[in-house]
Amino acid sequence: MAIKFGTDGWRAVIADEFTFANVRLVTQATANYLLREAGSGKIIIGYDNRFLAPEFARAVAEVLTASGFTVYLPSRAVPTPVTAWAIKHYQAMGALMLTASHNPPEYCGLKFIPEYAGPAVPAITSAIEKEIAAVINGGEVKTLNLDEARGRGLVRELEPEADYREYLHGLIDVEALRKAGLKVVVDPLYGAGIGYLEDFLRGAGCQVQAIHNYRDPLFGGDLPDPSARGLEELSRRVRETGAHLGLALDGDADRFGVVDGDGTYLTANQVLYLVLAHLIMDRHYRGPVARTVATTHNLDRLARAHDLEIIETPVGFKYIGEALREKGCILGGEESGGLSIRGHIPEKDGILATALVAELRAVRGRSLGEILADLHFSYGHLVNQRLDIKVDPATKERVLQELPDFAPAKVAGIPVTGRLTVDGVKLTLADGSWVLLRPSGTEPLLRLYAEAPDAGRLRLLQKEITTALRI
Repeated sequence: MAIKFGTDGWRAVIADEFTFANVRLVTQATANYLLREAGSGKIIIGYDNRFLAPEFARAVAEVLTASGFTVYLPSRAVPTPVTAWAIKHYQAMGALMLTASHNPPEYCGLKFIPEYAGPAVPAITSAIEKEIAAVINGGEVKTLNLDEARGRGLVRELEPEADYREYLHGLIDVEALRKAGLKVVVDPLYGAGIGYLEDFLRGAGCQVQAIHNYRDPLFGGDLPDPSARGLEELSRRVRETGAHLGLALDGDADRFGVVDGDGTYLTANQVLYLVLAHLIMDRHYRGPVARTVATTHNLDRLARAHDLEIIETPVGFKYIGEALREKGCILGGEESGGLSIRGHIPEKDGILATALVAELRAVRGRSLGEILADLHFSYGHLVNQRLDIKVDPATKERVLQELPDFAPAKVAGIPVTGRLTVDGVKLTLADGSWVLLRPSGTEPLLRLYAEAPDAGRLRLLQKEITTALRI
């Protein structure tokens, strides 16, 4: 058995590979890594609403306390960003989070969040993988009965919701929300974010209706993914109630979904564009902006117009988190629905992101669609799309072998002005268009991202790339 422990930790199917024995094994390996690097200390434990997640969390606590760590153990689900924030709040040395995010309900996962409260960098996850191998090859897994651990003072209650909401009051313009009196529908998609966003908005004077706000480990029979398809009911409820906004979270509340007052779903790229405009124009933030190679260049147009630097990273919020920590970026975002800002933790936070959207709507007093239209008028507009192309393993391998030499002088008749290879191959074109082809790390897929001034040009770019690479 091989347990791969990447940035998002280890994910597997419950009762297949994701068993109590393996959870204890991975926890022991993480404990061994921490003992070697920093000694014992305080560890936060978080978990989402998946099947057996509370029981898995107790198993994690039994292993950590047996190794001398003091654990903060919650009695109910805690979102990933709140678990990360709690590291700073309780001055802990890290956290172990049980979640499979927006994956199907049969999955669960376990990931380590270091002391800086952002995604673990490769050096850390590689070190933990080595410890996992050492435990598999004969290392000891120690456990301590939780009652005994409590008796020794090694288990403390984790109840972060009220403190986190109070913390959000320092990041969000609550007074603007009070004055606006927004009507909002919130959809936590049965996940760990239940109660967090809706209670914060109610406390800020909004009229809030919540749907899917109870634990269902099957997530209503679907994915806990705030995509357009996953938020059809939210969109319908917004229209029916005359709400100003629909705001959603994924299964562990680190990603966001947004619906405008007319029921229109906004893509993550559109939300990032809106939030950046809000930070620059309304909050008067100045500093670099971080985005992944796959994220909209509309951010670049806005940043350049205000003399701000754009930092382009590989796909993955661990790289965005590094830019937030080390470069002082005012915003870091990715097209898959991750966002954080300067002054917050370097981890994507759907609760913060949706609260910022509500603040923007309150400050501007206009629909998100109207605000977007103004941005398009002032800075131009690029339309974008991601295609997930299913391929057999042989085709995927062939394309990966051809990609390093794929360097056309033109695409769809437009000169190529730049070629970036930090993650797949990205070609930038003279008219502001760009295309990126990169493989999925876990599935038999090739992901083709493209952005162009109009939908017709976008389709031409997609067709030319797929034809040239025979996919």
